[in-house]
Amino acid sequence: MLHTHLTTLNAVSLVLKTFEAEGLPDTDLLAGSGITAADLARPDPRITTHQEMQVCANAVALRQDIGLDLGRRMHVSAYGILGYALLSSATFGDALRLALHYPALLGTLFHLQLIEDGDRVWFSASDYGDRADLAVFNAEFCLTSLKLICDDLLGHSLPLLGARFGHAAPDYQQRYRESFDCPLQFGAADHAFAFEKRWLEQPLPLAEQITHRAMSERCRRQNTEFAGRQAWLGRIRQLLAERLDNPPGLEGLGRLMNCSARTLRRHLHELGSSYQELLDELRFERAKQLLAEDELPIYRIAETLGFSEAASFRHAFLRWSGVAPSHYRA
Repeated sequence: MLHTHLTTLNAVSLVLKTFEAEGLPDTDLLAGSGITAADLARPDPRITTHQEMQVCANAVALRQDIGLDLGRRMHVSAYGILGYALLSSATFGDALRLALHYPALLGTLFHLQLIEDGDRVWFSASDYGDRADLAVFNAEFCLTSLKLICDDLLGHSLPLLGARFGHAAPDYQQRYRESFDCPLQFGAADHAFAFEKRWLEQPLPLAEQITHRAMSERCRRQNTEFAGRQAWLGRIRQLLAERLDNPPGLEGLGRLMNCSARTLRRHLHELGSSYQELLDELRFERAKQLLAEDELPIYRIAETLGFSEAASFRHAFLRWSGVAPSHYRA
């Protein structure tokens, strides 16, 4: 998986605040993400999903059920302009449909949809395609935060008829009751919770037509800009992925992108990344694929990834994964 998505620092900031009371240094949670304390104060805090997931992985290593805690703290106000557009919507259904229209601004890793089922509606999250080791965490974080958004929009808890999850029941499944006070199902085809269909027509307490119109327009503009930046980053990753055996370097990549190396470096920095970080990420993903196929010897994998010698590849893979290539393959 190539992490071409962009997201905000909201979830990362929430992780840091959650562990702040325990006295855990931010540097421990930010380790390996390329995010610094200075980045947290940027006026346009865009980072890659890969960076966000590394921070979340650090958090899960400390507390397996942290996704439930984070989701219950991700209020609608954390979504910026989109959050205010949702709050000012005329009805609950209008707000949910607007959220589904801008998944990039919502920062989700899932395909979200409203599925009508007789007199009930399922708010469903499916088609997860990111890190497999964080699948349960992301499902818990996603569905719990969506439930909190619903509660914030209505001004009270949305009564649920049922909830289902695609993974097996974890050891801490009793904690699910804190957000999902309803019949629970595990091992389902998707992650979803259900409520009575009549709630879609419920007027929202903070509805305001003029504000909603203005916020919706800002969402449209932000989404257009966001999509453009995401496409730009995706193009860079594609160019690098096609040249892993002979990386073009910053100057060469700049020529391929029709800009100077200085401009390219600046834009990547604004996105919380760098040429070397992108190259390392792509090399790591490809290395894991080649090692799993168990066909090429390690020295040939090193050549395929543009390393001059096998020893350099071994050192790099150990830095990326914590284990040697031969141990990973075994």
